[in-house]
Amino acid sequence: MNGLSSEMQRCIETCLTCYQTCLGMASQHCLEVGGRHVEPEHFRLMLSCAEACQASAQLMLIGSAVHRHQCGACAEICAACARSCEEIGDMEACVAACRACEESCRQMAW
Repeated sequence: MNGLSSEMQRCIETCLTCYQTCLGMASQHCLEVGGRHVEPEHFRLMLSCAEACQASAQLMLIGSAVHRHQCGACAEICAACARSCEEIGDMEACVAACRACEESCRQMAW
């Protein structure tokens, strides 16, 4: 993409992958499995992670200087989501996507 560094482009892609993974797993996996997968704290965290990732990608795409703050917050939310998904289990794809996004967003923050 024009005007975006390769590091930023990778972060956008990582954020969008995490957004897709968290939202998809929440709706297609957690809701189907039930139990601990739909406990309010975990489920809200997954939705929050998806939204934070989408917001980070959007701010980078439009070239907003505040993307660094959003990426910092996104990294924290991704870390929390990865821990929650790992604790619940059977959510390896989400754990991997969140950890990758956390790392990428930390590099873009501040």
